[in-house]
Amino acid sequence: MPDITHDEWLRRAKTFEVSGAHHIDGADEDGGGETFAAVSPRDRQVVARIADGGAAEVDAAVAAARRAFDAGPWPRLAPAERGRLLVRIADLLEERRETLALAVSLEMGKPITDAYAIELRAVINTFRWYGQLADKLTDESPHTAPDALALVTREPAGVVGAVVPWNFPLTLAGWKIAPALAAGCTVVLKPSENSPLSALLLGRIATEAGLPPGVLNVVNGNGPVAGRALGLHPDVDVLAFTGSTAVGRHFLHYAADSNLKRVWLELGGKSPNIVLPDAPDLEKAAATAAWGIFFNQGEMCTAPSRLMVHSSIAERVVEAVVARARDLRVGDPLDPATEMGALAGEAHLSRVRDHIDTGLAEGARLRTGGDRILTGTGGTYLEPTVFDRVGPGMRLAREEIFGPVLSVLTFDDLEEAVRLANATEYGLAAGLWTSDLSTAHKVSRALKVGTVWVNCYEEGDLTVPFGGMKQSGNGRDKSVHALEKYTELKTTWIRL
Repeated sequence: MPDITHDEWLRRAKTFEVSGAHHIDGADEDGGGETFAAVSPRDRQVVARIADGGAAEVDAAVAAARRAFDAGPWPRLAPAERGRLLVRIADLLEERRETLALAVSLEMGKPITDAYAIELRAVINTFRWYGQLADKLTDESPHTAPDALALVTREPAGVVGAVVPWNFPLTLAGWKIAPALAAGCTVVLKPSENSPLSALLLGRIATEAGLPPGVLNVVNGNGPVAGRALGLHPDVDVLAFTGSTAVGRHFLHYAADSNLKRVWLELGGKSPNIVLPDAPDLEKAAATAAWGIFFNQGEMCTAPSRLMVHSSIAERVVEAVVARARDLRVGDPLDPATEMGALAGEAHLSRVRDHIDTGLAEGARLRTGGDRILTGTGGTYLEPTVFDRVGPGMRLAREEIFGPVLSVLTFDDLEEAVRLANATEYGLAAGLWTSDLSTAHKVSRALKVGTVWVNCYEEGDLTVPFGGMKQSGNGRDKSVHALEKYTELKTTWIRL
């Protein structure tokens, strides 16, 4: 993180400007002329006016992507050349890192320190990693009878529609765009209407890096209009979505109602974080539990929102988490000392507070937090919140809150812990704290989730896949496996 003061970030915020035009076919386009306000949750001030896209703008972007795929050079470039351009995008993202971090912090309330050190690091690494991977993939030639030659090749799937949320606007866009481009596909990106600024900057940077026109297009707009148009579009071959389970269902319907495009979904979560009495370091387990639920204001699909603690150590662990919650510095996202920023907007804050009110009504015990704070700023700030005495049937234990609200459940034996952990419609991630290697393996196998972290949480790199089971979605982001979403297998059988 560069040594930039709060006052300097405030000065830059006052002079920050970004065009709200769509980025289609390598150029900025105003579209039909309608706009909406990009409002910063830190103070509810308008940062920019954004072109509001609909079916016409989506049609134009998809047509550009189709031309670039069917007749343009991108799918026909040598993989090494595609890779060099992806690395060039990574280099330009690094050069504009401070500006991009400021855009992310302004549009969704993420602390500037996290925007720069975590969000930007992730998206830069993603483009660089897939750029370096692009020319290292191989096809297959299975052994057959002596009179035949069999080839199994992977071909780019075509035009990809990518719809991404506001909580990690650049990271999650990169997880879709970079492997799709590495495979030779073209892309239409629809960012959340809450976080269009960084996505538009990304689109323009990609064009500046040398991507041919139409290879990466960015269309702004509301989900029920622009997102729906992209999901229903008959010329989109693949749709990759990250967001809520409810919206993911819509994209499956859109595919069924249009061209049966492949739909890859990374959806919600209600992740358990299981702490056993033999955890190697209870203080570290408690500190990580607090960090995990309050990082990014709790607006994270993998947030360990269900802290499940053995009854013999529950009070000790909860007291440590509560102490950390009370010490957490909540404030202006542009202050480098801020540890938790603003929630994404008034509507989202209201939804989170409704969960808190329901928890109180259902009999859970509020240990700390629960109130809106810093109201004089005009921003959407909430205290870090911890509930214990949460029953498995309570709404706090069942529904994704997507905010800084922790629900503590207790258990008496390992079998009960696994049963409670799996008693959810979601299956995205889980944490487990134990010193016993056998327990670590057995419980990891028993948990119906896509990722299990043992004696840590939210760690990993681009070499490992990310995604969920059950109603947390299908397919995988990150790693070589992400390319499976954006390629088609073709068999060629040659009689010799």
